Amino acid sequence: MLPPAAIIVLNQNSVALGRRIASALPSATVYGLIKRTTGVDRGFDNFGDTLRELFASGTPIVGVCAAGILIRSLAPIISDKRQEPPILAVAEDGSAVVPLLGGLQGVNDMARLIAAVLEVPPAITTTGDIRFRTALLAPPKGYYLANPEAAKGFISDLLAGAKVKLEGNALLNLNWLVNSKLPFDANGDLEIRVTEYKTDYTPDCLVYHPATLAIGASVNGVHDIDAVVLVRELLVNAGLSEKSVAGVFVLNKDAAQPAINQIARVLDVPLRLLELESIQGVQGENIESQAKMAELLALTATGSSGKLLTQVSNDSIEISIALSSSIIDVDTIGKSRGKLFIVGTGPGASGWMSPEVKRILNEATDLVGYSFYLDLAGALRPEQRRHDSDNREELARAKMALDLAAEGRNVAVVSSGDPGIYAMAAAIFEVLESNAVPEWQHVQVQVAPGISALQAAAAKIGAPIGHDFCVISLSDILKPWSIIESRIIAAASSDMVITFYNPASKQRTWQLASARDILLKYRLPETPVVLARNLGRVGESVLVRSLRDLSVSEVDMRTLVLVGSSKTRVVKHSEGVWVYTPREYTES
Repeated sequence: MLPPAAIIVLNQNSVALGRRIASALPSATVYGLIKRTTGVDRGFDNFGDTLRELFASGTPIVGVCAAGILIRSLAPIISDKRQEPPILAVAEDGSAVVPLLGGLQGVNDMARLIAAVLEVPPAITTTGDIRFRTALLAPPKGYYLANPEAAKGFISDLLAGAKVKLEGNALLNLNWLVNSKLPFDANGDLEIRVTEYKTDYTPDCLVYHPATLAIGASVNGVHDIDAVVLVRELLVNAGLSEKSVAGVFVLNKDAAQPAINQIARVLDVPLRLLELESIQGVQGENIESQAKMAELLALTATGSSGKLLTQVSNDSIEISIALSSSIIDVDTIGKSRGKLFIVGTGPGASGWMSPEVKRILNEATDLVGYSFYLDLAGALRPEQRRHDSDNREELARAKMALDLAAEGRNVAVVSSGDPGIYAMAAAIFEVLESNAVPEWQHVQVQVAPGISALQAAAAKIGAPIGHDFCVISLSDILKPWSIIESRIIAAASSDMVITFYNPASKQRTWQLASARDILLKYRLPETPVVLARNLGRVGESVLVRSLRDLSVSEVDMRTLVLVGSSKTRVVKHSEGVWVYTPREYTES
C-alpha cells in the first residue's frame, strides 16, 4: 500500500490550491517551501532533495509547479517503472492536472480524483486508459496483477482490435472491469482471469488475484520458519495464490507471537487482532481446540458467506484458510498491532532529520513528547493527534505512549537529537521492564536514530571528536553528584575529549564550575572548549573558549560543552577557527 501523498507548493499563492488537492487524497500532507509559505503541514528548504527523498520512500507526489522541474529533479533516480510512485504536476492556477509517472501505481486514478475537485479534465495520455477507461496495469485496491510483464503486449493487441473474455470468480464485484470499455467477447482470443488459485501465466492472459483469502492462526510456541513453511505448504497443496491472502487474523493475546508476525511479514499482509467476543460463533470462552479457534478467526474475517477451504495443525500451531465472496477490507476487522516508534529529530534543523524519521512522523496516528520537541517535529495533519507533556515527565510520557500503542495506534515518541542518548528510548524500556502490563507486550517497539547534539556540535566546529571521546551528563537529578564526579576524574585522567550534556540550568548553577575545576587538575588551562547552543535552531551559536575561561554564565540547558584533550588543536581560517583532534595519538 502506498503511503499518503505529498503535495508540494513553492509559494503562498499555491497553499490554498494545495489544500483543495489534499481534500481529494486521504491523509495527504502539504509541503511548503520555508520562508515562502505559511499554513502548511511540513516545511522544506531544498526542493530537489525533498522531492528525491519522497520519491525514494515510495511517496506519491503532487507538485503544484511546472512539469519540467519535477522531471529534471527526479530524472537521476528514475529507473524502474514497476516501483516508482505516482508523480503528478498541477498548474499553479489549477487549470491542468498532468500525470507524469507511476502508471503501475494508479497515477491516472489520482489525476481523476484531483481533477474532479478542481473541476478540470485530467490530462491523461495513456492510450489504453483513454480508450478503455480502465488501467489494467493498476487495478483497484484488493486486486493484484500477477503477470505485469504480459500487459504491454496484451494492451497492444487490444488496441489493435483483439477481443477479450472475462473468466474467474463470478461472485466478486468486477464493476471496474465490467463497466469499462474493454472489448469483451465470450470467444475472445485474449483473456482476463480473476482467481484466488495459482494458474499458468501466458502472454494472452492477464491474471488478477483478489484479496479474498483470510488466514486464521492460533499458536503455542513455534519457531518462525516452521509457521511460514506450514502456511506456504497449505497454500500450495490447495492450489491457492499467496497474493490472494488479505491478512492474518489472530486473537489479541497472540499479537506478539513471533510465528504469527513472521507469517504476516513474509506474506507482506496486515496482521489483525480480534477480541474473543467479536469472533463469529464463539459462545463464552469454551473453545474446544486451537483448530476450532483458527477456523473461527478465518471465517470471521471472511464474513457470513465465508467458506473454509483448508487447515493444518500440529502440537504448536493451528492454521485455517477461508475464502470470502468479496474483497476483504482488513481495516474493518479487528485492529492492527500497535506500533511504538521512538524517534530522534536531530538537534533542530529540519535538514538534519533522517528520511526514516520523517516517514515515521508522517505515518504516525499519534505524536507524544515534550512540547518544545513536538514543535521541532513540524505541523501535524488534521487527523493526527498530539500529546504534549512537561520535560520532566518521561515515565508518565512513556506509559501514555504504550497505552496508545496498545489500542492499536501508530505512535511516535519524539525526542530531539538521538532518542537513545539521555532521552526517551531508555525511559520506554525502563517502563516496559518495571510494569507487567499484558497489553504492552503486544506492542511493536522500534528506535529510529537521529543526529545527536554531540555530532552536530562537532560538525559545526570541525572535528573535535576525531579521536577517543566520552559523554557525561552533569544532571544530578537521576544520579548522585559523587558518581558524576568520579566519572569526570576518570575521563580527565584518560585524556579523552569530554562532552557534557545538561551542563547547567536555573536550578543547577555550580556543577559545570566544579567540573571545570576538576579538569584543570588534569588539562592545561589553554585546552580548547566548544560551547554549542541552539544547534539548528534560531539563535544558534558555536563559541570556542579556553578551559581557563570557561564561564557558567555563557551556558544553559540548550548548550553542549565539549572539552578537548591534550591533543585537540585550534586552527585559524578566514571565517574564524576550526577545532579538531588528530587521528594519531602518541605519548608526549
